[in-house]
Amino acid sequence: MSTDLDAQIESLKGAENLPRHIAVIMDGNGRWAKKRHLPRLAGHRAGTEPVRKCVRTSARIGIEYLTLYTFSLENWSRPKAEVAGLMLFLEEVLRRETLELDENGVQLNAIGRLDMLPPATRDALDRSIEKLSKNRGLVLTLALSYGGRAEIIDATRRLCTDVAAGRLRADQIDDAQFHDRLYDPKLPDPDLLVRTSGELRVSNFLMWQIAYAEIWVTDVLWPDFTEMHLIEGIRAYQQRDRRYGLHSL
Repeated sequence: MSTDLDAQIESLKGAENLPRHIAVIMDGNGRWAKKRHLPRLAGHRAGTEPVRKCVRTSARIGIEYLTLYTFSLENWSRPKAEVAGLMLFLEEVLRRETLELDENGVQLNAIGRLDMLPPATRDALDRSIEKLSKNRGLVLTLALSYGGRAEIIDATRRLCTDVAAGRLRADQIDDAQFHDRLYDPKLPDPDLLVRTSGELRVSNFLMWQIAYAEIWVTDVLWPDFTEMHLIEGIRAYQQRDRRYGLHSL
């Protein structure tokens, strides 16, 4: 298995039609746990290994950006005990994984309404981001307390503030001006959106940015997602004809 995986990764390295940015909706942790009569948090814990595999494999292949839908704004409405457990678990993961991320040259980033995170969680996140800030490898972005519509609203508010302050005229607003006011303007739009668990929806994830993303869905629940599944998604992407709304000749 390892030899086959290594061969697959080597065959993708340097390919001209690799996605530059992969975004992932990591769905199915709860269903995975339910099928095994386990608490939901057990599903989230089981989902950390696929994250590790995705990051390692993306870095080895040469993917530049990987964005993971980690905790949505809607997730705040879950039972308080589950949310508290998820925040503690996130802190634990950040402490445990930062060293390996650093060894692999990975940069860490986060987008969302981060001020809603508990202080201890935000501190752990900020420490990891700072620790990895000098790296120049894969940019791993965690979408935390994130909603695509909320990002659009927040960007619109920034535009309105700039217009009201005289820094921008309303007739100057265009795609570029809007993009500059997203949570992370340096993050390029995703080329490939991966969703696990077979659900055919984007679930309020990167609503502005995925306008022309290629979407690949697998029935696999996130805790069962492997490096080979990621490679399968990349291979599918390589077969797509990306026309960005233009007519083919």
